[in-house]
Formats: sequence, structure tokens, C-alpha cells
Amino acid sequence: MGFMYYGSQSHELEIDDRSLAHLKIALLSMLRAGNSVAFSMSRPAGQGSGRETLWISPATDLRFRFVGGRLPAINDQWVRAIIGSANSTAGMRICQEPAGTSSLAA
Repeated sequence: MGFMYYGSQSHELEIDDRSLAHLKIALLSMLRAGNSVAFSMSRPAGQGSGRETLWISPATDLRFRFVGGRLPAINDQWVRAIIGSANSTAGMRICQEPAGTSSLAA
């Protein structure tokens, strides 16, 4: 499990390393383009349950920490699906990895 730290007070979200690697690429792609995004995720029972939405802009402090030392193979279609979810009413979210898609070696 990895962590995404949000804001100057480093609010922490725990996300598995593979999903976090894909989310990182998607978020940074949007932020480099100057876009802001609402990021939504469900919180597991161990983290208080419920849903959470963060407003992330190019000025937002973000930090990603991975527990594993190896970068996973990146599935470009999954990154595109995560970016595409930003246009939904629910906001950007980590969606299911598309089945039958290939990953790019990192």
C-alpha cells in the first residue's frame, strides 16, 4: 500500500501501489496541462468509511509515497480511463483496470 499526501497539512490517503502509480500519472498529466480536478474515493472501514472528494489544482501540494520499490508496468488504457473519469459528475476516481489491456514496461 502506498500513500498520497494532499495539501500543506499532508492529509493522507492510503492506496495500493499499482493503483497509486496509475493515479499519479493521470493527476500529474492533468495538472501539467493547468487543469484542476475533483478526486473522489471511497474510504475503507478501517479509515472511517464513507466517501471523500478532494479539489486538486496546480497549486495543490501533492506527494506520492510507494511502499514497494519497483515501478509496476503501466497500463496506458487504465491511465486514460482514470483521466476520462474526471469529466464525470462523481469526479476523477480510480476505476477498475480495463480487462484484456496490455501494460507498458516501466
